Amino acid sequence: MEVLSVASEVFPLIKTGGLADVAGALPFAMKPHGVRMRTLMPGYPTVMQKIVKPQVIGGFDNLFGSPASILAVDHDGLDLLVLDAPHLFDRDGGPYVDTTGRDYPDNFRRFAALSLAAAEIAGGLLPSWKPDLVHVHDWQAALTPVYMRFGPAYAVPTVLTIHNIAFQGQFGPDIFAELALPPEAFSMSYVEYFGDVGFLKGGLQTASAITTVSPSYAQEILTPEFGMGFEGLLTSRLSSLSGIVNGIDTDVWDPQTDRHIAETYSATSLKKREANRKALSAHFGFDTAPGPIFCVVSRLTWQKGMDVLAEVIDDIVHNGGKLAVLGSGDPALESAFIAAAARYPGRVGMAVGYNEPLSHLMQAGADAILIPSRFEPCGLTQLYGLRYGCVPIVAHTGGLADTIIDANEAALSAKVATGFQFSPVSAASLRQALRRAFTAYRQPKLWARLQAQGMKSDVSWDMSAHRYADLYSSLLAKG
Repeated sequence: MEVLSVASEVFPLIKTGGLADVAGALPFAMKPHGVRMRTLMPGYPTVMQKIVKPQVIGGFDNLFGSPASILAVDHDGLDLLVLDAPHLFDRDGGPYVDTTGRDYPDNFRRFAALSLAAAEIAGGLLPSWKPDLVHVHDWQAALTPVYMRFGPAYAVPTVLTIHNIAFQGQFGPDIFAELALPPEAFSMSYVEYFGDVGFLKGGLQTASAITTVSPSYAQEILTPEFGMGFEGLLTSRLSSLSGIVNGIDTDVWDPQTDRHIAETYSATSLKKREANRKALSAHFGFDTAPGPIFCVVSRLTWQKGMDVLAEVIDDIVHNGGKLAVLGSGDPALESAFIAAAARYPGRVGMAVGYNEPLSHLMQAGADAILIPSRFEPCGLTQLYGLRYGCVPIVAHTGGLADTIIDANEAALSAKVATGFQFSPVSAASLRQALRRAFTAYRQPKLWARLQAQGMKSDVSWDMSAHRYADLYSSLLAKG
């Protein structure tokens, strides 16, 4: 089976969040199921600098204003198709925002181009390869099935995966004229959304199947609280909607082989984690007082519950804990954590930005990871925590609820608990979860059992890849 995956970021070439990890890991996970997946992504400057020996295999004389090429590249085993369109992607800043943190004003054009290129590839643009199915990710690729509906690839099945329905790609109606779509596409059946143009809306209307990244999130987005305005549309497409929990790349995230940590270890050699704890403490300037180290690796936003976490920092410190934070986002939240680090030197540490090697060390050296998200489609950091014996403390929502077994009395008695859940997302509820964690930490055998049980969890792509393979096969069988 030949599958075209379309994503705006792919690890290890470029990453702003979990989407990149998924797009980078899924092709490897699908290979054992007889699926050859080629991934189309934009040719950002960092991508063009990293790829080696690209081969031009197709192109466009005019793709939204200038010529563009399709490059075939093998990068660390990833079979990539890179859209080389300098007029759209060769610029300073990140993949979505400029150096000041503002969205590029032509993002609609940039990601319409990615989607149109994908649709043309599905329709036979490349003389040597054509996919049997197209799998697109999030709003940046969601116009692909719309373009396919009006082009030669209308019969090729499509899967749209929602990684976070809060990001929808909604633009004013004036941009429709630039999208190279027929007039009838600006209707409720396609991209029209309350008078605007909705990229994700169009994909939800036209994709053959819709997936989210956890079963619980697939149910949550059918409600007004989590559906972000799409609950009615999704309910109408209920038979095409499913939730498939993400996995992680267990070769990249493996405490037995990880080159980013101070000392490798396994579930049977947890004492070796101490070297990572010391390295993490040195990085953040922590004192040597006993007590659990809690970590956060996250975007610092309201969605991630970082405002709630900021409220309980005093409690963490006063109870003998330490807090290491890695992330960026809302300036006010960044300032709150920076202020806490200044208020509690040796107890609270803050690293602004994103640092892949440091994120590995934090999972290997901290005792617990805090994830108080108000909604979380899947979440990957709790899976990394399980893999590394860094006990997750999570809100009861979405993929967090699906992947962490709460350390209640029954789960502890059955020796199946892997972390702590709490609800609702409030300072009082998080404080209660922290009290439970502190109590468990003071019982070394119990804490080691939580760590070991988490490390036994299957966080790989194996089961999820099987479900994707079944979904692909069912769509192709429908003809």
